[in-house]
Amino acid sequence: MKTSSDSYLRIWQAVRKIPKGRVSTYGAIADVCRLWGQARLVGYALHNLPHGSEVPWQRVINAQGKISFPKNSDMYVLQRRLLRSEGIVFKGEKTSLLTYGWRTHNITTSQMSANLGLRRRRHD
Repeated sequence: MKTSSDSYLRIWQAVRKIPKGRVSTYGAIADVCRLWGQARLVGYALHNLPHGSEVPWQRVINAQGKISFPKNSDMYVLQRRLLRSEGIVFKGEKTSLLTYGWRTHNITTSQMSANLGLRRRRHD
């Protein structure tokens, strides 16, 4: 039986692989760790990083290309500053997963559409 600490270690290891100047999503990291559908677990693991850890937590954002911390909170400002220092460009509150997304995972069709500003057409 796997424990949450085993999962946390796998998550931290995966996040360490995200290169500088790239981002990934909570869900994509969960998928890489074979923890399908457990994006929140990724958030919990990052929240519980040991103090002084070198895991680049700032490189994990939500599937909309946004920082998940409340806007203008200290952590939001810190994460945005760290990402910008790595060359990540924001347009308003979002960054482009198509441009800056870590290429070792698949970007879903809905994520691509959201980044392109497209909406799905309804077929009646």
